[in-house]
Amino acid sequence: MSTNSKIAGCGFHHVALRANDFEATVQFYTEGLGFKVRHGWGEGEKRIVLLDTGDGNYMEVFAGGKGEQLPDGSYFHVAFRTTDVDGAVQAAVAAGAVVTVEPKDVVLGDAPPTPVRIAFVKGLNGETIEFFQSTGDNQL
Repeated sequence: MSTNSKIAGCGFHHVALRANDFEATVQFYTEGLGFKVRHGWGEGEKRIVLLDTGDGNYMEVFAGGKGEQLPDGSYFHVAFRTTDVDGAVQAAVAAGAVVTVEPKDVVLGDAPPTPVRIAFVKGLNGETIEFFQSTGDNQL
């Protein structure tokens, strides 16, 4: 149920982390912290996995880290669940955000194919914000 009418928001969807060691990172969050693999796609340095934290919110892990410890850590972006990506982007821009990726439809992986609508904006402090809308049968 949406309680945020400004961005048609249904709450937090995921935070994304770029992993220096993809397998070890996934193992840490699954075996160490009890997260469950919900969906994954890509190959090699383009692998991505969504890990369910236990309440339907996700940790998204990207392969391809450069091996260095970043001064601000390895968090890549934060994503908010919405039922209207386009409206959420409009609200963010009206509040001062800058669009970095226009709203678009994409399919995540093929096991099963998972259609979503996404967009990215840069917030007032340089933070990357994704608006995420599940649009198919495989709701994330």
